[in-house]
Amino acid sequence: HSGQQLLLFMGEVSLLITVLFYLGKGFILGVVFGQVEPDVAAYANTYFMIVEASTPFLAIYSAGAALFRVMGNSGISMWVSLTMNAINVVGNAILIFAVGMEVEGVAYPTLVSRIFAAVAMVVLLLKRPNLPLRVEHFTFRHDRYVVKNILRFGVPNGLENSMFQLGKILLLSTVSVLGTASVAANAIGNTIASFQCVAGTALGLAIVTVVSRCIGAGDYKQARYYTRKLIKITYLALLLTNALIILGLPAVLSLYHLSDITASMTTQIIFSYAAAAIVIWAPAFSLPNPLRAANDVKFSMVVSILSM
Repeated sequence: HSGQQLLLFMGEVSLLITVLFYLGKGFILGVVFGQVEPDVAAYANTYFMIVEASTPFLAIYSAGAALFRVMGNSGISMWVSLTMNAINVVGNAILIFAVGMEVEGVAYPTLVSRIFAAVAMVVLLLKRPNLPLRVEHFTFRHDRYVVKNILRFGVPNGLENSMFQLGKILLLSTVSVLGTASVAANAIGNTIASFQCVAGTALGLAIVTVVSRCIGAGDYKQARYYTRKLIKITYLALLLTNALIILGLPAVLSLYHLSDITASMTTQIIFSYAAAAIVIWAPAFSLPNPLRAANDVKFSMVVSILSM
């Protein structure tokens, strides 16, 4: 029942957000990023119009993935995610290199891949037998008690993430006035940086699942034990991941065919991010997860807002 309510609420809220973003497109692209070059602005407008339509599908996929993680079956989320990204990459290659599209060749596969992921999650939750948390049918009736509980956890966590994303947007609006080379270096740096912290993100999800089960069982000693153990593993994973990325950086950058100045800027970004990720990523982003799992979502929200 809670799974049904989660899917319904996520679908409705994401549709509302999509409409608001379409209505606010002029402000977002014209004011927040108003000083970009004309060709960049045109590409941004095209990409925005296509990819923003995928927001509800991404929300449904995220809700489904969360339900499978709660069941202890993160393998399904992984396979759906891998397939979604494969569709995106193959679609990009076909539309850009074979068909000759420009930014549309990047945007349309993103939309299609997210539609696939949402449909796959819904079908699996409805049809897959023997699921401990199977969603037997869709409902369009709200259970205020369940939705209130979802919001009690979701709103502080959402505000925390929103503040972090707002900081990235404000930073990007600053970078956008520095020229195309800086915009490209920042975009590529952000893409590679997502791989630099992917091990920490994955372990963060594991921390939430493991610690919440310990809290649910009333075993706080085990919760503290697994928190310490998983934080140590996160440090090690971040160290190894960033070491491998730095070693393979020349090969990665060669895929982008960058100018010398853009390649130099991107290299500086990656090295700086690696140093920060290894030292402070775990306490900044992994350590709040045990608090969330233990029903304390407000503290990390306040810290995030104040620090941003």
